[in-house]
Amino acid sequence: MSSAASPIGARHTDSSTYDVAVIGLGYVGLPTALAFHAAGLRVLGVDRDPGRLEAIRAGRVDLLDSDHQRLREARDGLTVTADPADAARADALIICVPTPVNRHLVPDLGALTEACATAAAHARDGQTIVLTSTSYVGSTRDLLVRPLAARGLRVGTDVFVAFSPERIDPGNDRHPHEEVPRVVGGVTPRCAVRAMALLGRYAGDLHRVSSAEAAEMTKLLENTFRAVNIALVNEFADASRLLELDVMEVIEAAATKPYGFMPFFPGPGAGGHCIPCDPHYLLWQLKRDRLHTPLVSAAMNAIAMRPGQVVERARQVLSDHGRGLAGADVLVLGVAYKPDVEDLRESPALEIIDGLLAAGAAVRYHDPRVPELVTEGGTKLASAEPGPADLVIAHTPHQGLDLDWLREDQLLLDATYRFSGPARRVAL
Repeated sequence: MSSAASPIGARHTDSSTYDVAVIGLGYVGLPTALAFHAAGLRVLGVDRDPGRLEAIRAGRVDLLDSDHQRLREARDGLTVTADPADAARADALIICVPTPVNRHLVPDLGALTEACATAAAHARDGQTIVLTSTSYVGSTRDLLVRPLAARGLRVGTDVFVAFSPERIDPGNDRHPHEEVPRVVGGVTPRCAVRAMALLGRYAGDLHRVSSAEAAEMTKLLENTFRAVNIALVNEFADASRLLELDVMEVIEAAATKPYGFMPFFPGPGAGGHCIPCDPHYLLWQLKRDRLHTPLVSAAMNAIAMRPGQVVERARQVLSDHGRGLAGADVLVLGVAYKPDVEDLRESPALEIIDGLLAAGAAVRYHDPRVPELVTEGGTKLASAEPGPADLVIAHTPHQGLDLDWLREDQLLLDATYRFSGPARRVAL
């Protein structure tokens, strides 16, 4: 065993092997490793971040309660390491690394390229390698098949490669990992069979598609579909406010239709790794071939503009009540990108806070799940005790958020569209 490898519970012997190695132990990789472990497999978790490994060992990670229980029970069969070379001792590899975009909305493939290069460099005969990270169509062949072939390993004969997009919804316990269908696309038919046998160890519903590319496009469609509908419902929210209607009442009524409608809900913007990022992988790839997708482009532009609209609405609300945004005391209530998670990635709150600061406001935030943050503009803030302010902006409706301090005369801009407290609520 590498000196970097450290079992959470009992140690394996040096002669032992692993059934599966999960490369990347973030919000996708760690629950995936725990699901495999719960199914009885010997699991190796690989992550280059020593801080992440220490947090996993200590149980200080953002997981569903059910996964925290699995983590506590992982006393044998689950080992974590910072050394990716240890993955060569596993029968199968699952790659679950981040695929963000940079500030210019161009895909950042650094982590994915490195993980795939490492997997290919240490691959051995008989291994099954499944890529789950969202990326452009063709990435499985470019980043895995080609370097494996350069080593003389024949995909479909010596090693088996597939793409199966992750489907984990952080903070949502209504869809257990074992019950969420997995789409699987193999580079060859034998690759698909091997990948389905692996994922079928814990997933009860597998859907095979004809190729890795079809599986890659499936993930891009799933998240682009969400992005377009979020942009649409945000526009309906703005129109409803103009027409003095409650958009949530309208959505609830439309959702009674048993066919042809799926409810989406407005908010202060879209955060996390999926909606603000994934469609840009498609747009970036299609730009090379000069294929214009105006609907997707417009939706992504609208999503990017939403935090700025929150700032302008805050300015308008304060002005309507006789004061300016400059010098105003503003409290942002909740800053995580979605309820009941600690995740700040692409959270609209970061851009909203920067916009408020740029306008001269004195900004505080309260979020029991996020003790401190650094905005995109570099401002460091710590979660403050909630209390009266010139304006409260409700951003993230965590369950159990303390609202007892709110007074009936507190001016509150509801960017969640779900606030039901005693304050003077105005709609975003």
